[in-house]
Amino acid sequence: MTEDINARHTEKMRKIKAARDKMMQTKTDEKGLIIVHTGAGKGKSSSGFGMIMRCIAHGMPCAVVQFIKGNWVTGERKFLTERFADECRFFVSGEGFTWETQDRERDIAAAQNGWKIAKEQILDPEIQFVLLDEINIALRYDYLDIDEVVDFLLHQKPAMTHVCLTGRNAKPELIEAADLVTEMNLVKHPFRDGIKAQNGVEM
Repeated sequence: MTEDINARHTEKMRKIKAARDKMMQTKTDEKGLIIVHTGAGKGKSSSGFGMIMRCIAHGMPCAVVQFIKGNWVTGERKFLTERFADECRFFVSGEGFTWETQDRERDIAAAQNGWKIAKEQILDPEIQFVLLDEINIALRYDYLDIDEVVDFLLHQKPAMTHVCLTGRNAKPELIEAADLVTEMNLVKHPFRDGIKAQNGVEM
């Protein structure tokens, strides 16, 4: 009985591998991707920083421009600025969430400054991957012009530079322009049970 199950499994895996190998033969192109992480679930920034770790491991110079979360001393920020400053440039443009600053003009100025820095990093021929953390929040509140951002990504971004944009409520224009879009869905979160954000999990 066990031998029959194992034999069927082996044959099934053989067929899957053959189909997979055939499919992979057609996937030969490379390009710099526009990547969007959005949705109400946790993990948008975490996934973006995971790709930053991959870039560092592969010797790919990278940069982070962090919108909105300016007042947060996150683990990612400490890790990268204290241990990998040569491999990854880190810029903070936000001063905190909008309900904390309560100053729209200041938020707009911070977002505009962040976008200026972002464009400089994306256009830098040395940089191969740029993470625009929480830029979708700035776009949602119209602190940045979505048409300008999309036009820049589509027409001025170097062909082999990857850009990842994170944050809830990604605008339809950005989703349409992107090569890769992932939506994190919220199923359950401890915040609903009165548990605060904790180091190592959220920060």
